[in-house]
Amino acid sequence: MQAADVMTPNVITVNPDSEVLEIATLLLEHGISAVPVVDAENKVLGIVSEGDLMRRVDNEDEHHKSWWLRIFSANSASDYVKSHGRRARDIMTANPICIDEHEPLYRIAKLLEKHRIKRVPVVRDGKLVGIVSRANLLRGFSATAPDLAPNVDDREIRDAIRREIDENTGVVVEHINVIVADGKVQLWGLVETKEEKLAAQVAAENTPGVKSVENNLGYLPRGMSSF
Repeated sequence: MQAADVMTPNVITVNPDSEVLEIATLLLEHGISAVPVVDAENKVLGIVSEGDLMRRVDNEDEHHKSWWLRIFSANSASDYVKSHGRRARDIMTANPICIDEHEPLYRIAKLLEKHRIKRVPVVRDGKLVGIVSRANLLRGFSATAPDLAPNVDDREIRDAIRREIDENTGVVVEHINVIVADGKVQLWGLVETKEEKLAAQVAAENTPGVKSVENNLGYLPRGMSSF
């Protein structure tokens, strides 16, 4: 499989003059963790991530530090711009690594690991056509993994999924109902975050004998903890 097979198309983007508040609102509204910054020709100039925005929050704490602590945490001019800038061009990570749509998944995985990044823009003729995240890679790898036990009993599959979720994902398995019929899995119940929802899906997808996964998990209402 290649980047084009797993990438998220129709990427939400911002322009260099987009304001920080606008970017933060986009991330929250769409449940994403980063947006590419593109020019008028849709060429990638940079990426603004949650981490870039968090630098501004951290900077607020600097005002409350004692003067002697500030001496040992002096910032450079570029750090100042990133923490105080008001537009995408000020706070973005410029000239990000990009790949083309024919890049194989194993090379993308190595790229993310080597550079310790969570996502990479996909370009065609220098223009943005999609983005590949770690989650996209996981889905791609699970879809291409060989079916090591095609004839596993549905009840065994269900038990294996619940065991994997309980022991390795941090998700409260008691809040999840796993239904398996002819190797086809349905996930029902409530989780706290989109990461937990994805973790449960990946756990199911990686279970031997699973043919497909329908993820119907919803989210716990705000303020309601899992207990």
